[in-house]
Amino acid sequence: MTEAAGFDRDFSLGELLGTRDADDLCRTLSGLLGTPVAILDERGEPFGAMAPPPGGERVPLVLELEPVGFLAAACPAAALADAARMVRWGLLSRARLRMVSDLHLEAVRADYAKLQQQNEALKASEAKYRDLAATLDAKVKEQIKVIDERQLQLYQAERLASIGQLAAGVAHEINNPLGFIGSNLSAAERYLKGLEDLRAVVPSTVWEARDLDFVFTDFAELLTDSRVGIDRIARIVKDLKGFSSVDQPEEQVVNLNAQLETLMSVLVGQKPDAVTLSTDFSPLPPLLCLPGHLNQAFLNILQNALQAVAAGGIVTVHTRTEEGVISVEISDSGPGIPPEIRARIFDPFFTTRGVGSGTGLGLTVARDIILAHSGTVSVICPPQGGTRVTVNLPV
Repeated sequence: MTEAAGFDRDFSLGELLGTRDADDLCRTLSGLLGTPVAILDERGEPFGAMAPPPGGERVPLVLELEPVGFLAAACPAAALADAARMVRWGLLSRARLRMVSDLHLEAVRADYAKLQQQNEALKASEAKYRDLAATLDAKVKEQIKVIDERQLQLYQAERLASIGQLAAGVAHEINNPLGFIGSNLSAAERYLKGLEDLRAVVPSTVWEARDLDFVFTDFAELLTDSRVGIDRIARIVKDLKGFSSVDQPEEQVVNLNAQLETLMSVLVGQKPDAVTLSTDFSPLPPLLCLPGHLNQAFLNILQNALQAVAAGGIVTVHTRTEEGVISVEISDSGPGIPPEIRARIFDPFFTTRGVGSGTGLGLTVARDIILAHSGTVSVICPPQGGTRVTVNLPV
C-alpha cells in the first residue's frame, strides 16, 4: 500500500458505502422525511437503486472539503440538509474505520516485508554457515589425514629404530668373533705354506700313505671357502651397520652430481658389458648431507638396477632441482618388479635373490638413509616395463 492509500487520503463514496447499504439508507431517510430520497455519486449519477425525483432538492455530502456525493429528494432544503449532515457522520465513521483498517493493514504488510527481509538474511546466513561448516569439515578431514600419516610415519620410525637397535647389537656381536676368525684364517694360510715344506723331510712312502697331497689341496680349498664365508659375513655386518647408522660421520656440503659421478665411475668397471650406464645431470645446488651414507644409498639402488638388466639393458641416472628439492631418478629397462612383491621391497631382509647373493637390506638401508635426510623415495614400474626409483632430497 502506498502512502496516498494510507491515513492521509480522500475516500470516494463507493469506498465508504455499498449499493445495498445505500438502498437501506435511502429507505430509512425516505421514512423519516416522508418522501423518496436518492443518493447520487460525485458526478450526480444515481448510487444504488433509488432514482432522484424530478425537480427535487439536491444537497452535497461533504466528507472533508470536497463532496463525495449528493442527497436528492422532493422536500424542503433544510430538512434534506439535516439528513445530509446525519449521513455525513455515518460516512465519517466509516472513513475513520477504513483509515484505521488501512493503517493496520499497512503495518502488517510492513511487518511482513520486514520479516521477509529477515528471512532472506537468515537464509543468506544459513548458506554462509553451511559453507563454513563444509570448509571446516574438509579442513578437519585434511588434518585427520595428516595426523594419520604422521602416526604411520612415527610407527614406521619406531619400528625401524627398534630393528636398527637390534641390527646394531647383532653387528657388534658378530664383528668381534669375525675379527679373530679372519686373523686365525690368515695364520692358518701361513702355516699351510710352511707345512708344504715337510715334503722334503717326510719319506715319500709315508707321504703317499697319508695321501698328504690331497690333504694339502683340500685344506687349501677349505681355507679358501672359509675366507669367502668370512667375506660374506663381513658384508652382512657392513650392511647391518649401515642400516643401524652406526659410525656416523659429520655432515658436509657437497655437489651431489660430483658424488654420483664418482660412484658411477666405480660401477663402470663392475657392470656387465651388455649394460649401458648413462647420465643426464642438471646443475644442482650444494647439499648439506652425510656423503658416505648417501653414496651407500645410491650404490644400493644402482646395484639393484644393474642386476635387473644384467642380461642387457640401460640404466640411466637423471638429476634435476625444482622448488628447493633435489631429485635423483634412477631408471632401468629391466622386466620391472612383480606387483605382488612391490609392497615388501623396503622390508628389512626381504630379497628375491638366491642364498648367498644378498642380505635383503640394500633398499632398506637406502630408504633409511634417505628418510634420515628428510627425503623421500618412491618406486614406479611403468606398464611398458622397467623400474624408476626417484629420490627427493630437500635443499
